[in-house]
Amino acid sequence: MIRHIVFFSAKNKDDIGVILAGLRILKDIPHALTLEIEPNIHSDTLSGEVDVVVYGEFADQGALDAYKSHPLYQKSIGLVRPLRELRIAADINAPPKL
Repeated sequence: MIRHIVFFSAKNKDDIGVILAGLRILKDIPHALTLEIEPNIHSDTLSGEVDVVVYGEFADQGALDAYKSHPLYQKSIGLVRPLRELRIAADINAPPKL
């Protein structure tokens, strides 16, 4: 299983809701086992720059690739990219949940 985690910061904090809406389009892509898109609750004082977190779980690399090649992924990028300052993504191999 692959865990896909992406952190975003907004250029303008007033746009966080628009960024969330643009990213939540991704939930209509069928390839994720789990996909969560939520604002950072800032419970860790060192996470100040991160405004939005995307967390996804995919069965394998093929599922993640299919997700990233879906037309809705491109639509989301088009909406969010102009509004974001920072985007940091990480993918890890993880054991499947039991």
